Amino acid sequence: MDSRLQRRIQRYGWDLAAADYENSWYAQLHPLRDALLAAPAFNIGARVLDVACGSGRFSVDVASAVGSAGSVTGIDISEKMVENAHDYARIHEVDNVRFTRMDAQKLDFEPNTFDVILCSLGLMYMPDVTAVLQGMRRALAPGGQIVFAVWGRREACGWAGIFEIIQAEVKSQVCPTFFQLGRMNAAAEACSLASLRPVSVSRLATVLRYADDAAACDAATLGGPVALAWSRFDGTTRARVKAQYLDTLKPWRSANGYLVPAEFVIVSAIP
Repeated sequence: MDSRLQRRIQRYGWDLAAADYENSWYAQLHPLRDALLAAPAFNIGARVLDVACGSGRFSVDVASAVGSAGSVTGIDISEKMVENAHDYARIHEVDNVRFTRMDAQKLDFEPNTFDVILCSLGLMYMPDVTAVLQGMRRALAPGGQIVFAVWGRREACGWAGIFEIIQAEVKSQVCPTFFQLGRMNAAAEACSLASLRPVSVSRLATVLRYADDAAACDAATLGGPVALAWSRFDGTTRARVKAQYLDTLKPWRSANGYLVPAEFVIVSAIP
């Protein structure tokens, strides 16, 4: 897929997903956020860049971790996500964080600007990961660190079937790079290609909990990377997609809804 087209799909897809993303995913991602915040890089006074910050909830958490002596700059390709982030920070009266719309493949910062560059579940969507990591490295101050997380192996993520189902309807790959960095050694190899040295690579197994069919389907179609394709489906197509997707989730159906396995890869790297 053409790089510019892929970025446009992500931009407008996440604009559509912005209204539903937090309801579907904020609580589900708490184990990952706790693991990322435990990184020693987020110390008091650190200057942090949050790439693909989404609705800004995690940026605000990081702003609290680095304290008033530190700062957080959040960027995202989605205008709607950035608007939501502004609103969230204002409502919670957090004044050491700011947000702006920016394409991660065209980072517009002076060298040596940030002590930590964070990217939580964003690199999977970027067609040129090497260019993004190189841009991060240029913006990093001496002694700084890049911390990123991606979804893990496709076979370890029970909800992954949604991609094939959606792709069968649109006859093209919705997000062709989504699980590439989750493969064994792939994240470390990506760092090496960008002249970065991974100092820590770990896998975090977790469980996504959905109360019922509607919650499971909404998370996959409204608040995720297939939102743009979903917005163009008619009622018949949506019903077919939901039925097929729920069929893939049957192994994890329980008396209380769904307990779906998932996996993340967490990486810390330095120049």
